[in-house]
Amino acid sequence: MTLNKTPHSYRDIPTRGAHPMGRRVVIGIPTAGRPGIVAQTVRFLSRQSRLPDLVVLSVGDISHTGGIEMADLPFQVEVVLGPKGLSRQRNAILNRLRTDDILMFLDDDFLMAPDYLFEVERIFDENPDIVLTTGTLIADGIRGPGLGFAQGEALLAEAIKTPAERTFRPVDNGYGCNMALRARTVILQDLWFDENLPLYSWLEDVDFCLRLQKFGRFVLPSVTRGVHLGTKTGRTPGLNLGYSQIANPVYMMRKGTLSWKRARKLMLRNMASNLLGTLRPRPWADYRGRLIGNFKAIGDAFTGRCDPMRILSFNRNRTFEEGRWRKTAP
Repeated sequence: MTLNKTPHSYRDIPTRGAHPMGRRVVIGIPTAGRPGIVAQTVRFLSRQSRLPDLVVLSVGDISHTGGIEMADLPFQVEVVLGPKGLSRQRNAILNRLRTDDILMFLDDDFLMAPDYLFEVERIFDENPDIVLTTGTLIADGIRGPGLGFAQGEALLAEAIKTPAERTFRPVDNGYGCNMALRARTVILQDLWFDENLPLYSWLEDVDFCLRLQKFGRFVLPSVTRGVHLGTKTGRTPGLNLGYSQIANPVYMMRKGTLSWKRARKLMLRNMASNLLGTLRPRPWADYRGRLIGNFKAIGDAFTGRCDPMRILSFNRNRTFEEGRWRKTAP
């Protein structure tokens, strides 16, 4: 299986590269099926002391933008349409970059402290060997039922009352919900997200970072703070996600970006979590479906059929919300 590089669906978009207008701070938000939350998140960016020069929304359908009134925003918003899938949508954003840009990847439910972009720009300016930064999480709703927007705002407002020290520590990879990249390195090294990790693209951020890390330092600054709401709507069905939790690490191990030791640790941790969640069900996650997906992938591994792309043949017309499955439009 080969690594898909330039997405064929975006070849009509101008090639990324140098531009006479110089460096921009670009925010890229891949989103699907959560129009309400992404519209709120984009409006929230207006609170940044250093406004973004451009916000790129990468979507599979124009309705997923939430009908944002772009004329009311103090920055430019560009919508890029293309095939659904997190890796593909991230690549569509990468294809909009100029060499001197700083790209801030955000999840559609991540709230940044007002000085976040200012501090990211300062760090990249002062440290030319840094190629990636990732934020300090005040709270992460992904580990529970999720946080409401107002709840996330309140947590953030309380946290930033205490100034953060301008220090940072090294990290092995960025957290896909909020990570900033030096575009020059990504472009010159011809790096893309692997589209063989489809749909929710489990571990696509880790896979990308493991290929990027040889070209510079990764750091987690104390001062780049934010809240990840962990919104549960529009999530991948449990069976699909569970299959990806095994198939994606196996695939990454085979192609050499993930060590066997780390792959085994990730797979065992996910299976243990899914087993516990099956025994003690929670309404915000389909742990039973995930566990079934885990075992399905393990079975396929023994027969040589384990492949991340297999989830494309699974039933995708259902989503798990509020403890039960709901049908969605094809």
